[in-house]
Amino acid sequence: MAKRNRSRKVRYSRVSLKQPNVVLREIDYIVARAAQFASRVVTLGQLVFFSTASGDAWMLDPEDGLALKLAEAGDRNPVKIVETANRFAIEWTASYLIDGEAFVTMDASGQRVILGYPVQEVALAQRRISR
Repeated sequence: MAKRNRSRKVRYSRVSLKQPNVVLREIDYIVARAAQFASRVVTLGQLVFFSTASGDAWMLDPEDGLALKLAEAGDRNPVKIVETANRFAIEWTASYLIDGEAFVTMDASGQRVILGYPVQEVALAQRRISR
């Protein structure tokens, strides 16, 4: 039986926290990719941003297991983020974990298991920033 070569169209980017308003710019970028239903993974310092082919976008803090859903089905979600020249504050709404091929979120409404996200690429990004 031949092995299936599953090619995922995910692009990676690494940006610097030394620029002003960089977190908000990365959110705009990843939400725009989600609106185009394009899968991307971006790291920024200790944060991971990703968009999916289904139009969802997330910001993750792997160190603390925190997650914030930035977009759903191509539409931007309202989020609370304050960024100054040298600091930022994020109102995280969920926690998350990656379990095999599943992206699992936990929030006030309960636990949700999502399949079809680029979890392998997100896990790789998490490993790269934890070095």
